[in-house]
Amino acid sequence: MIPKLMQSIALPATRVQASRRQFLLGALAAGTGIAVGFHLLSASPASATETTAAKGEHSFSPYLTIDGDGKVTILSSQFEMGQGSYNGVATLVAEELDADWSAIDVKGAAGNIKAYGNIAFGGTMQGTGGSTSMATSWERYRKAGAAARAMLVAAAASEWGVDAAEITVESGILAHPSGKSGGFGDFAAKAAAMPVPTDVALKQPGDWKLIGNAGLKRFDSARKANGTEQYTIDVKLPGMLTAVMIHPPLFGAKAKSFDASAARAVKGVVDVVETPRGIAVIGEHMWAATKGREAVTVEWDEAAAEKRGTPQLMSMYRDLAKKTPAAVARNDGDAEAAFASSAKVIEAGFEFPYLAHAAMEPLNAVARMNDDGTLEVWGGHQLPDVYQMLAGEAAGVTPEKVRLHVMKTGGSFGRRAVFDGDVVVEAVHAARAINFRAPVKVQWTREDDMRAGRYRPAYAHSLKAGIDENGKLVAWSNHVVGQSIMAKTAWEGMVKNGVDPTSVEGANNLPYAIPNQTVGLTSTEVGVPVLWWRSVGSTHTAFAAEVFMDEVAEAAGRDPIEFRLSMLEPESRHATVLKLAAEKAEWKKPLPEGRFRGVAIAESFGSVVAQIAEISTDGNGQIRVERVVAAVDCGLAINPDQVRAQVEGGIGFGLSAILAEEITLTDGRVDQGNFDMYTPLRIDAMPKVEVHIVASANPPSGIGEPGVPPIGPAVANAAYRALGKRIRVMPFARSLNA
Repeated sequence: MIPKLMQSIALPATRVQASRRQFLLGALAAGTGIAVGFHLLSASPASATETTAAKGEHSFSPYLTIDGDGKVTILSSQFEMGQGSYNGVATLVAEELDADWSAIDVKGAAGNIKAYGNIAFGGTMQGTGGSTSMATSWERYRKAGAAARAMLVAAAASEWGVDAAEITVESGILAHPSGKSGGFGDFAAKAAAMPVPTDVALKQPGDWKLIGNAGLKRFDSARKANGTEQYTIDVKLPGMLTAVMIHPPLFGAKAKSFDASAARAVKGVVDVVETPRGIAVIGEHMWAATKGREAVTVEWDEAAAEKRGTPQLMSMYRDLAKKTPAAVARNDGDAEAAFASSAKVIEAGFEFPYLAHAAMEPLNAVARMNDDGTLEVWGGHQLPDVYQMLAGEAAGVTPEKVRLHVMKTGGSFGRRAVFDGDVVVEAVHAARAINFRAPVKVQWTREDDMRAGRYRPAYAHSLKAGIDENGKLVAWSNHVVGQSIMAKTAWEGMVKNGVDPTSVEGANNLPYAIPNQTVGLTSTEVGVPVLWWRSVGSTHTAFAAEVFMDEVAEAAGRDPIEFRLSMLEPESRHATVLKLAAEKAEWKKPLPEGRFRGVAIAESFGSVVAQIAEISTDGNGQIRVERVVAAVDCGLAINPDQVRAQVEGGIGFGLSAILAEEITLTDGRVDQGNFDMYTPLRIDAMPKVEVHIVASANPPSGIGEPGVPPIGPAVANAAYRALGKRIRVMPFARSLNA
């Protein structure tokens, strides 16, 4: 859903045009392609390849460089936040390049829409989201690797005076039957001057050594394990100052006045300045800034602030869910007539709280203005083009003068893909407020991260189903109530006829053959800032649909899996993963006493995942998830080990949310500030997970998010079998302890 939405985006930022000759290897999308054979696509300081010449590197395209030692550095259009996009892109390039896997590195790139525009988004902007990293990289990065290989071979053939067809390449070494051989570094300079192939042949699947290799381990695992990987929180620049923010305690409030006299007396505090997003306390280091913040007193203007608490909001949502939807997202057949003639009608309501992203690395960014008038910004740039434009506006310079350093990030889950630049803009404003006399890093604390908004929206669902005298599901309706993520943003145009697609994805595209069904939406006006959260709409729609589907199956007197399969095409992807999960979990085999199973299936971001959860109970109404069997169809699995890791991580992430996580507000103030009150899954609660990947020759689809939606409903359905109680209010802790 998200990729389709993003195709309509047209950024107002200045487009970067090529100023050097280009060679296109296949048009992949409107305005995009594989460009090779030039060092710079533009003269913009944001160009990722601009600094390579000074390092003795030789650029074969905007996608990779090779230095004199044979090291291959891949310039990724996709942002690395732990999901393994860098590893996937490295695999694509290294496969076609026949590079030495141990000589591979990947860096983030930005500032070149033609090269880095996300093809899944229509190529109009660079961005990482919607689990599209491998889909957008699949063809162009393989072609880039193949083109660079051809140029290296041509260079070696020229130097050795042999036929290029006689040269073999393996693990970064070029060799000829005569005994001549050399590494990539030996031919990099000459290869860069070689004619660029206008087309290249890609390897056939039977020749792949890296793509699909289940034993291939991530190239960056060691440095992540030993702590040498660098993140924004690790950035240190000469003379750099650190700033912490004072945000309004209520969403929508603004600073009326503040007294920083006591703060400025704190040793190490450099300045206290007001910015459009709050007050920045700037210090020589984090400790000074934090202690200075404690000494600032602020008077807030709360006239326009959101002052309702979550009890009031959810009461309003429940009432709205019982009424006629404000907009219609899907309307098939005649649901009302089908309900009227049904032998049995079932109804249920579901509630979902606000959720924080709670990434391991709290938000941060660094800004520095150079003497030549260029602005540099270090950060987790999930939407680089947007941030380049907004950072330029905040600094008073044109986007072409903004250079982004795309840093690896300790998690995001959607939090770093924001419409207004968020912490990136804060860093620029803070630096500008002190006249750019020093670089400034804005570093949020965990409490800042938890209380400054951008949550998964809270929702309520009202579902209704009708079954006929034969136990067939003939009518279905779902009324979704909650905030729109897209409304009142730069991309409000995505809301069509009152329907924000991110609110109903996963609800309006159910795979089941139900002849009469409606999906309605009522978008609420609430002042709590919301944002997409890992798996976006499917985080709540899949839960409501799959838990309710189990309830309907029970009312029809049918097995939950058999009931679902009866409404799916036998050879469909959904039926395939459902049958595979059932087989591997031994669904029909009786469980030991005290164990219970539940099933759920969901499609999101082009992939289909079925999960069967096995739980136990403690006899006091509490449950423990012991085992999860997952089957996934994500197209061709570039890195099977990474696919399994992402599904495992998605299960842990989703399980954490449904068991105990929630953001609550009291009179508009967020109650949770750290992991003492917002309680992610503890390691001892992680179940045993088995992941089974459906073999596929289709292009790769998403995997970073699709593992999340099915776990909640699978566990809830198992819990019903164990406790005889339907769990419809999230988190489980709230329902089970009620």
